Amino acid sequence: MQRHGKKKYAYFHVVIADSRAPRDGKFIEKLGIYNPNTNPATIDIDFDRALYWVKSGAQPTDTTKALLSYKGVLYKSHLDRGVIKGAFSQEEADKRFEDWLNAKEEKINAKLDKLTSAQEEEEKKRLAAEKEANQKKADAIAAKVVELAGDAEEAVEEATEAAADGAEEAAEAVAEGAEKATEAAKEVVEEVKEKAEEATEAVKEAAKGEDADKKEENEEKKEG
Repeated sequence: MQRHGKKKYAYFHVVIADSRAPRDGKFIEKLGIYNPNTNPATIDIDFDRALYWVKSGAQPTDTTKALLSYKGVLYKSHLDRGVIKGAFSQEEADKRFEDWLNAKEEKINAKLDKLTSAQEEEEKKRLAAEKEANQKKADAIAAKVVELAGDAEEAVEEATEAAADGAEEAAEAVAEGAEKATEAAKEVVEEVKEKAEEATEAVKEAAKGEDADKKEENEEKKEG
């Protein structure tokens, strides 16, 4: 088997090579590939050519032997030797091999079904976990929105109260100013009244003085 691929992700070519050749060196014929990275592993081997080389005396490595056994190459070689030895007929050998292939296919299909079911179950769990995580995020966002809405409502109430307090203070200030203005106006009116009375008294006094002067003048004229 010749190694190919990246580190920790290798796949292999199944080849016929001289036992003295390096593992990844020159080979005689390529029979197929083996990729253990897939599930199930990918095994693609030319059945007829592999059977030919096994019958020709090729000695597979332990891993290659397992692959050939999995694909039925070794079992087919065993049946053909039994036919040659006369243990059973070719028809019997073909029937046994056909039964083996059917049983093998059923095992493979059962494994694939199991893997598919496991994958579906895993996908369901993943989706459920993702849904739960999304729900938690949605709940957290909703809670945050409610909290922000509460804060906003509280802020509006505080602003309304502040505006009401301000309006009340303004009204009180206006009333106080009006009261002061009224008092000032009363004081002005009183002062004006006092001035008017003083002026009236002054006019009266002046009139009295003028009358006295005229009377005195008339008296002087009479004496003269």
